[in-house]
Amino acid sequence: MSEPVIDLARIRAVVFNTDGVVTDTARGHAAAWKHVFDAFLRGRSAPFDIRDDYLRHVDGRPRLDGIRTFLASRGITPPEGSADDEPGAPTVHGLGLAKDQTFMAQVDEYGVAAFPATVSLLHELRRRGARTAAVSASLHGRKLVNSAGVSHLFDVLIDGNDAALMNLPGMPDPALFLEAARRLNLPPAGVAVVDAALPGVEAGGKGSFGLVVGVVREGGTAGELRAHGAGVVVSDLGEIEVRGRVLPLTT
Repeated sequence: MSEPVIDLARIRAVVFNTDGVVTDTARGHAAAWKHVFDAFLRGRSAPFDIRDDYLRHVDGRPRLDGIRTFLASRGITPPEGSADDEPGAPTVHGLGLAKDQTFMAQVDEYGVAAFPATVSLLHELRRRGARTAAVSASLHGRKLVNSAGVSHLFDVLIDGNDAALMNLPGMPDPALFLEAARRLNLPPAGVAVVDAALPGVEAGGKGSFGLVVGVVREGGTAGELRAHGAGVVVSDLGEIEVRGRVLPLTT
C-alpha cells in the first residue's frame, strides 16, 4: 500500500475535483437527486438509494449522464427532451433542471463550506511551490468554489460550463483533468489528481497522471477506490504528507 505522500520532487501540481474534496457538497447533491428521482420513480421503481445509487451511478458524472446512467440501471430510458423543458418534466433534461433547481436552492439557503483539511493542504502545496487546479462537472462549480471562499487557492478553475463549451466528455473520461494539466502547462505525469468519486479516480488512472489520490467519503470504501485506480487512499486529506518543494524549471 502506497504511503499518503505527495512528493514534489516529481509532482509539480495537484488537480482537485471540487465536489466532496474541496467543497462539502456531496450530501447536498445526493439529497437533491433523491428528491427529484423519487418523484419520478413513484409507481415505476423502488426509490433512489441516497448512498449506493448515488455513488455507483451519479457521483462524479455530468448531470445528464448521471440521469441516463441511473435510470438505465432501473431499465428506464426516458426521452431526452431539451433545455427548454419545465423542471421536473419526465425527460432527461427536465429531471436535470429540477435537480439543479433543488440543489441551488439549498446552496442559496445554507451556503457552501470547504473542507478544512483540504484548505490546509492547498496552503501547504502552494507554500512549497506547487500549482493547483480545481475541476467540476457541475455548471455551478465556479460559483461553489467562490462561495466557499477558496478560489484564490487555485491557479486554474474549470467547471461544467467550460466542459460544455469545449465539448469535453464527462468522467470517467480523463478529458477534464487533462485540460487542467494543459492549462497548468504540465504533462500528466507531473500532476496528481484528487477525487472522491469512482469515475474521477478511474479518469485519473486513464489519464496516466503521476499520482491518483482517492478520498473515502460517507458510503464509499477504500477498496472500491483502489479497484478504480487510486494509488493512495485516505479518509481525510489531513493524512497527506507533502515532501520537498517544487524547483523552478531550468531552460
